[in-house]
Amino acid sequence: MSCIISAPSTDAGKTTLSLLVSCWAFSKGLKLQTFKVGPDYLDQEQLSSIGHPICRNLDIFLSGEEWVKNSFYKQSNKFDLALIEGAMGLFDGLGSTHYSSTANVAETLSLPIVFIVNAKGQVGSLLALFKGFQELNKKINIKGIVFNNVNSNRHKELIKEVFKNQPIQIIGFLPFDENINLSRSNLGLISPLELKTKIDVEYFAKFAAKHLDFSIFLNFLKPTYRKINIKNTIDLRPFPKIKPIAIAEDKIFHFQYPETKEYLNAIGIPLLSWDIYNDQEIPKGAHTLIIPGGFPERFAQHISNSRRSLNSLREFYKKKFVYAECGGMMILGDSIEDENGYSHEMAGILPFKAKKGNLTVGYRYIKGEMNSTIIKKNQQLKGHEFHYWEIETQNKDKKLDSLFSYPWKVKSWGTRFKKEGWANKNLHASWMHLHLPSNKEALKNMLINHQQRNPN
Repeated sequence: MSCIISAPSTDAGKTTLSLLVSCWAFSKGLKLQTFKVGPDYLDQEQLSSIGHPICRNLDIFLSGEEWVKNSFYKQSNKFDLALIEGAMGLFDGLGSTHYSSTANVAETLSLPIVFIVNAKGQVGSLLALFKGFQELNKKINIKGIVFNNVNSNRHKELIKEVFKNQPIQIIGFLPFDENINLSRSNLGLISPLELKTKIDVEYFAKFAAKHLDFSIFLNFLKPTYRKINIKNTIDLRPFPKIKPIAIAEDKIFHFQYPETKEYLNAIGIPLLSWDIYNDQEIPKGAHTLIIPGGFPERFAQHISNSRRSLNSLREFYKKKFVYAECGGMMILGDSIEDENGYSHEMAGILPFKAKKGNLTVGYRYIKGEMNSTIIKKNQQLKGHEFHYWEIETQNKDKKLDSLFSYPWKVKSWGTRFKKEGWANKNLHASWMHLHLPSNKEALKNMLINHQQRNPN
């Protein structure tokens, strides 16, 4: 049966362990379907880079339990093995609750946990930690454990002694190795799209084979076969001709869920790719442009020098529709301050400057403030936010009232709603990330607008 790799806290080694298993499976010619709990893009990209089927996100808050079940069983049933990498600590979910936590996903899918624990400086305390997590929720079953940062045989033998009569299988001991350290930035792992050197799959595979007991681990990786309930897709039959959508996708903008393109393809929408990094114009024929999140602050000078792309964006906005999330929104403003504090000119469509601020992260409740292209008044959606940069508006009230409106108001756990975003008939831009395939109403609103727009 499949398992979920989890830990007491973040930075315990979940992604490292998931990558080790992925590389080992790849070296054996086995297809491993990976999943990631939560609205994570960077861990997902790392796991997708090994050569297996692309990693997919499972998020109960964003998508709901039914969607999570369907996605997990549909995708894992196709391949030899499957595993889920958890998020943060096992019980860390929405606000102070366990909702949408790794434990919540484990309970929803009835899957066991393989725990990875940072054992540095601990022996007997590791047992107290394990018992505490096991006792907190009796519906959660921690069946296997991997100890990280175990750098001597003496340390290993002492841990074995402590756990010898416990109802849990020890799967391995991982010593520190600088060759399997993962490159990080302020938002987490560095995307494989930006790394000059890729993961050494062969080295990771040999390391995994040496330090993990796959005679045990394989029992936790076999797919769980279940029937799935696929709901109806959006019906576009009233429209005789389906118009293309362009998506920005390059080493700058890549924060998108794979299901978005798959879903649009499945309902017959032609998709075109726009590469800002290589200064391309928006493909002719597109009637809607999606600019997902990314790291425009790292490439601000490069974007500013991409005159063909920015001019194309300005012209596109005049007649057609632009949907932009987070980093995608940032390039619509007047300028972006890069990581070194230098300001670079952007498209100048929205009246703000983007500059470095404090980390803003978390799930968001969203409520429609008006009837817009994405959301209707009082309609409710769910999204997430994840950025260090902030925007400083220029003559906000005057220009906002005349050219743009707030499409919605948003709140996080324990806070009040506040107005957010930018909207008019040709644009929706916001800090919010949506999982569009499971937010069917938002996607339906956008696609109906897309199909009804005048082709000129």
